[in-house]
Amino acid sequence: MKEDRVSQVMLQFSDLHGLSKSFTIPVSKVKDALQSGVWFDGSSIVGFTRIAESDMYLKPDAATYGVLPWVVNGQGKTARMICDVYTSLGEPFSGDPRFVLKQAMEKARALGYIYKTGVELEFFLFDMDDDGRIIPESRGNGYYFNADISPVVEVKNAIFNALGMLGIDVEMSHSEVAENQHEIDFKYADAITTADNAMTFKFVVKSIAEQYGMHASFMPKPIAGVNGSGMHTHQSLASVKNDANAFYDASDPYNLSPIAKHFIAGLLKHSREIAAIFAPTVNSYKRLTPGYEAPVYVCWAERNRSALVRIPRTFKDKSHLATRCELRCPDPSSNPYLAFSAILTAGLAGIKWKYP
Repeated sequence: MKEDRVSQVMLQFSDLHGLSKSFTIPVSKVKDALQSGVWFDGSSIVGFTRIAESDMYLKPDAATYGVLPWVVNGQGKTARMICDVYTSLGEPFSGDPRFVLKQAMEKARALGYIYKTGVELEFFLFDMDDDGRIIPESRGNGYYFNADISPVVEVKNAIFNALGMLGIDVEMSHSEVAENQHEIDFKYADAITTADNAMTFKFVVKSIAEQYGMHASFMPKPIAGVNGSGMHTHQSLASVKNDANAFYDASDPYNLSPIAKHFIAGLLKHSREIAAIFAPTVNSYKRLTPGYEAPVYVCWAERNRSALVRIPRTFKDKSHLATRCELRCPDPSSNPYLAFSAILTAGLAGIKWKYP
């Protein structure tokens, strides 16, 4: 922080709905925060505690440190760290979405696996009028991969820069199917890191879009009649022992191991049960309708992008690393920590009970 000339630090955490909550402390208080934590009122956070149980504290995760380049103050730079939530008794709070995912990851680890995910977060960038009102317009579909030649290029460049300073490795950016719709992909990682990055991504995109007089919307279906926005979730299991891809089997026509097939079967069998987690809003189900790429039926396929679970093709020399399954029903309105937890639990059930 001294090297970065940081004067204050934003401490971030997630509420039940996956909205970023935060408060800011001066850099002089960071050492105490890392060692002991910072008290806050948990009863003010959706899904946390009642007033009689309100005393809670945050412990920052130093691995999530990064500088927010767009936040300017006269004293120095502003950094951020993502936090874990603890009760007044010093125990991890069972309702902290990040802790829920950590528990699910531990169940996978007990079976010998590390759960890895990568997400495709789609969003719309809308202009705002002179009074600051959002102009939710799109001329419809047919804009996929169109070359960016509008002022949006400058906005996306600023987003790239901010993500890089926060340690997020951007892999690709492109226009999506609908006009004003975009996608920026970042590198896969263990599910906790990916969920942290997904939360950070939405925070960065919304903040920078506002600086440029635009509004970034992660609504699943902001405009009727055009494609909605998904949070396609690519996933695999890696061996705890050697990080080898447990989903890969060179002898199988789809390169899928028995573990991968059981995992996928778990997703198919339990998708209806966990739908309220990965598609949590009424608007989510306006996206999951016939006629678009969003899935409608419980089925899997290799290349068909309307299937619930898709098996992406890979380069032959990288199949041992890249073999995975893609769940296409989650959307960006979901809490990524809880979505990954539910999806992983469904997949592990398939492995445990050897679903066909």
